[in-house]
Amino acid sequence: MTARQLLDLLVDPGSLHSWDEPVTAEYADPAYRDALARARERTGLDEAVLTGRALLDGRPIALVAGEFGFLGGSIGVATAERITRAVERATAERLPLLALPVSGGTRMQEGSAAFLCMVRVTAAVHAHRAAGLPYLTYLRNPTMGGVFASWGTLGHLVLAEPGARLGFLGPRVYEELRGEPLPPTVQRAETLAAHGRLDAIVPPERLRVFLSRALTVLTARPTSRPAPSPSPSPSPAAPPTVPTVPTAPAAPSDAWESVLLSRRPDRLSALELLHHTADLFLPLDGDSALVRGLALIGGRPVMVVAQQRRGPDRPELPVTAADLRAVRRQARIAEELGLPLLTVVDTTGAELSVEAELDGVALEIAHCLTTLVGLRTPVLAVLLGQGSGGGALALLPADRVLAAQHAWLAPLPPEGASAIVHRDGDHAPRLARAQGITATDLTATGLVDQVIPETPDPTDLRDRLATAITTTLTELAALPTPARLTARATRNRHLGGPTPGDTPR
Repeated sequence: MTARQLLDLLVDPGSLHSWDEPVTAEYADPAYRDALARARERTGLDEAVLTGRALLDGRPIALVAGEFGFLGGSIGVATAERITRAVERATAERLPLLALPVSGGTRMQEGSAAFLCMVRVTAAVHAHRAAGLPYLTYLRNPTMGGVFASWGTLGHLVLAEPGARLGFLGPRVYEELRGEPLPPTVQRAETLAAHGRLDAIVPPERLRVFLSRALTVLTARPTSRPAPSPSPSPSPAAPPTVPTVPTAPAAPSDAWESVLLSRRPDRLSALELLHHTADLFLPLDGDSALVRGLALIGGRPVMVVAQQRRGPDRPELPVTAADLRAVRRQARIAEELGLPLLTVVDTTGAELSVEAELDGVALEIAHCLTTLVGLRTPVLAVLLGQGSGGGALALLPADRVLAAQHAWLAPLPPEGASAIVHRDGDHAPRLARAQGITATDLTATGLVDQVIPETPDPTDLRDRLATAITTTLTELAALPTPARLTARATRNRHLGGPTPGDTPR
């Protein structure tokens, strides 16, 4: 598919306005000049990219589209300059930017000069993102080399064409340098998506709808619809105080009963909750214990990371280091775009294996904690069900925490705690009751701000959580950032409750 054919699929008819200026560069090498002339005659283009402004479902957007028919979509100095100017103009006009690369990489005929332009384009993309503007990329078949290793994969959303070859070194170069062929599946879009390197694989014919939904969230501003009255905002000059913990509206639960209820296969899942709560929810790819997505909740754009429990036909998956890296990426993107972050916790815990140790799962828990603690954007956490170990704790640093009545948080599953203390799993119920793991217990430790009651009807919990999430996001948005961050720091300082022996202040 040529660049023009793809743009015809995506943009509103007649809305594309070109930003391309004529290429005036001259080159000494006659063979290169001839190759350029043939490419221009064959494609009707003067370079390997098209840039401009268009409408996508009536929404203005800036575009950079690669053309593989022009010297394999390779990037020379003039190509990079055209891309850079388009990115800079999109930033100046405060437009979301969609890049549609297809390229073999750097143009070898221009050598190091073209190679260095990876930095030029990346700097422009960095400035665009730093301005809080959406940058989306759609990697086409193939996207290789310097394009893949720079502006092609820097999107807030990185999408890909099904079956696309994506990677750093092309298979011919790999075989020449290594003396063996590259395994055919290594550089496929599906393989990268399975490893959490892509956000979604989207066929070209579905790309317009996907992008329209994504931009609906990313360009949304909170609506003026009536919302619950926010909590009074503290004065910026007021000294920080420990946030008050509301009395839990639910009766205290038996800890072991809560553990068993949280493990029921028919219990409310994160996906069910998100689809019910959001006006629009756009989940991203990934067959793991983590669901990532964009949502409109109460008319407000929100970034979502949620742990997804599995049903009886699909065993529950542990949280991996890759999952936690994805959480950190989504958190940073939320901060760049000024979106609140919603986390949902429901997990059996972090992966326990040799591979997980080598992949740094413990390090990723630490990095996740520090990322969420330091995030400037509002963070709301929902403890939905099982909260086992560091895999759960990594998603819980927040400005507010809501908890379902039968949700729980513990350093290990009760069976694991029993194995440590009693060298068997038989004492799990006793350990669960002794460790203070229930949602009600967690209000006393300063973690949970509101416990949502549960009834035998699972839709009651779904509806009550949806209301609480919408209300709390509205309240957090109303707080001045300095006051909210001060309250968060105070909250974190007192998590766990008073130290035994402390003198009350």
